[in-house]
Amino acid sequence: MRVVLVCGGVISGVGKGEVLPLLGIFPSIVLGSFSRLWVSASRHGECFVLADGGVETDLDLGNYERYLGIRLSNESNMTTGKIYKLVIEKERRGDYLGKTVQVVPHITDAMQEWIERVAKIPVDDSGEEPDVCISMFANNLRDIESSPFIEALVQLRHRLGRDNFFSIGVSYVPIINGEEKTKPTQHAIRQMRSAGLIPDMIACRCERSLNDATIKKIAGSCQVEYEQVIGVRNIPSIYQVPLLLEEQGLLKLLQEGLALDKSALPSIMVQKGQALWDLWKKTVVLEHLAPVNVVLVGKYVALDDAYLSVRKSLEHSAMRCKRKLNLISVDSEHLQHEMEQKDPSKYHNAWKTICEAQGILVPGGFGSRGVEGMIEVTKWARERKIPFFGICLGMQVAVIEYARHELGYKGATSEEISAHAEHRVVIFMPEGSKEQMGGTMRLGTRTSHFKPGTEWSKLRAMYGNAEVIEERHRHRYEVNPKYIEELEKAGLAFTSLDDQGVRAESIELKDHPFFVGVQAHPELTSKVLHPSPAILGFVAASAGCLDQMIEETRQEKEGLVNATGGAFSF
Repeated sequence: MRVVLVCGGVISGVGKGEVLPLLGIFPSIVLGSFSRLWVSASRHGECFVLADGGVETDLDLGNYERYLGIRLSNESNMTTGKIYKLVIEKERRGDYLGKTVQVVPHITDAMQEWIERVAKIPVDDSGEEPDVCISMFANNLRDIESSPFIEALVQLRHRLGRDNFFSIGVSYVPIINGEEKTKPTQHAIRQMRSAGLIPDMIACRCERSLNDATIKKIAGSCQVEYEQVIGVRNIPSIYQVPLLLEEQGLLKLLQEGLALDKSALPSIMVQKGQALWDLWKKTVVLEHLAPVNVVLVGKYVALDDAYLSVRKSLEHSAMRCKRKLNLISVDSEHLQHEMEQKDPSKYHNAWKTICEAQGILVPGGFGSRGVEGMIEVTKWARERKIPFFGICLGMQVAVIEYARHELGYKGATSEEISAHAEHRVVIFMPEGSKEQMGGTMRLGTRTSHFKPGTEWSKLRAMYGNAEVIEERHRHRYEVNPKYIEELEKAGLAFTSLDDQGVRAESIELKDHPFFVGVQAHPELTSKVLHPSPAILGFVAASAGCLDQMIEETRQEKEGLVNATGGAFSF
């Protein structure tokens, strides 16, 4: 087994989670502190959901899946909490035969065993065991909870041997008064060395290209060769970073550091890899593209990470449509009528943004705050034929809006907002728990079945006119099945249902350019080279090229073109 380790220094947020997947090796494991069982999206960002329902994971797992086109599991996120729980359970079973259980060797051994076990799990459609495991150390080396991880990784490096372990230190080079400062990087790498993790490469984040003198100084001070220092400067698109890394010799460093040049790869793998690389370079070219203006109306817009997967999926789809995404976020509370009296400037600025939108997206969320604003903007998009896409809560809001204004149920709402309302068109799922909040939602990959007679569905067309699809879910509330028939008679089509044919999975309007709501979170499975079909349809409708995307999807399914509309090259 070969392992690539990425760890950071100086400050957090320098890009470990971005540099790691750009290496193009998998699977990925995040090593971090205790799990966050119950978090606020406005403070910690979104809660990424894995296919197996794992939600107590680091957001960077979403980066790995998006970039590498792989599918990870809950075990790809190893935390001290999980390890301590595992070791305690083993001790209770008597696995240690009464020995004194200690951090070393029991905790550190459990960490190594975890990495070696997870590294062998297939993560793509080939079903084969990966050749290289790439891991990110989420904490700073100075954090108190880091010690067991560091010791485990040092032992693992010693056991695997020099050609099977490659360490990358990600650091930050600040610019002060025009001068590139190397001291923070020197101290970070010195600490990394003192811990026993010898760097094989140093990735230096900086606002600009590093001066040659700076690279030489870092190399000399950190006891590495000049070629082992790579500058990762700011560039217009994160998707172009692989091109930057290739220019600076990353591939050669990995080949030599992991002795990959000594083991000849099958020619078919080389050809497939080259075709993938060519496709990537073709896809991420964003210069001279016409913009598409999409407005995201949400509750947690103050923090970009709250809708990280949605933002990334929109970027993927815009690239596929050969458009430059112009994404503007609007706080749904600013659209509510009471805001016009409370803060007129916020109210009018928010609605001005809505008026200029080519497409409107309402994402997921919890609680009653801002929902009335979402209802207002949904009505606006429906009546003015503006492409609309509702995700989870966004779909539920669309149902509430339709019940109020088309069925005449003025008090229609969700049970989450009012438990005793007369017309609760959205209700708490019967299998849920109102006492235990964490981990009790409908989670992970679920199946949706398109109903007979929905061949007209734009959503279904984007899935290649499939009868059954799979998407990831995370929700406690659902559309009340009692109202589905009545809503359909009024013109709101429920185009897909769950396995039991009861739970609503998607809604659409037939006489609208694109008015779609889904209970799932399709943004979680979107990839750079393979955008989510649902979100691609929305962006294409916003950009005025939906018919073209539907035709390309049809041809792709029939094997006539590849995922970017060009002829297959392999």
